[in-house]
Amino acid sequence: MADVPIDAPEHCPGTSSDQAGKSSACQGCPNQNICASGAAKAPDPAIEEIRQKLTSVNHKILVLSGKGGVGKSTFSAHLSHALASDDSKEVALLDVDICGPSIPKIMGLEGEQVHQSGSGWSPVYVEDNLAVMSIGFLLSSPDDAVIWRGPKKNGMIKQFLRDVDWGELDYLIVDTPPGTSDEHLSIVQYLSSAGIDGAVIITTPQEVSLQDVRKEIRFCIKVKIPIIGVIENMSGFVCPKCKNTSQIFPPTTGGAQRMCEELNLPLLGSVPLDPRIEIRDYCSSHTTSNNPF
Repeated sequence: MADVPIDAPEHCPGTSSDQAGKSSACQGCPNQNICASGAAKAPDPAIEEIRQKLTSVNHKILVLSGKGGVGKSTFSAHLSHALASDDSKEVALLDVDICGPSIPKIMGLEGEQVHQSGSGWSPVYVEDNLAVMSIGFLLSSPDDAVIWRGPKKNGMIKQFLRDVDWGELDYLIVDTPPGTSDEHLSIVQYLSSAGIDGAVIITTPQEVSLQDVRKEIRFCIKVKIPIIGVIENMSGFVCPKCKNTSQIFPPTTGGAQRMCEELNLPLLGSVPLDPRIEIRDYCSSHTTSNNPF
């Protein structure tokens, strides 16, 4: 996996490439001489710094899906709340969706800000034992667009892992954007020494989602991330009045169950569409009767 300096040009081949400092894309880059000399091929020192920083984190779990809109952030929020419902556990939720951070909204934390202390950035707390960090806390408005290329995204994720005062944690849940690109490569690279316990893969029942989720599964296999299992979200809709079940997203190719059978992966569960689970429940109160925790 190529490492790209934060101030590199768009088509940087990466510091570990044989073309580092030599390709046409390197012309004018302030790092060209260093890369050409081979000095930049040394491992990023941040990897070891992050390992040391996260020695007090017992479990690191990624929430992944190749498809957007399948409910990764909602699931990440639910999982974090469920784990934190045990008062003896310390939990943190890290949002690495740099361009579309929705965790502040889902967790009812819009308008909150990150504060700097002597030990680093202080995350925002939902409960005494549930901390949250997102680039959404660094924007002046939730409508601000983050228009960044890969190197700046990588640098931001590095800061989240290295510079946030996470403290001692039982669980660090990492909510990711869709795809298998910059953010995913960065989180895998920077946690390579700290270790990733595994990934939970989120899908919906229809084949258009499963196609992209299969790519995400192959990504995990390629970069050696253990797959904890698959969640099928939006798996049917149970009418709150007549109790009949409707398939809003028909599993025309067998849904997540068949995919898991074919790929020898555990299906952790199927979550139906439920009108009681809404973003406004988090925003108004974390203890409403509709809260699933």
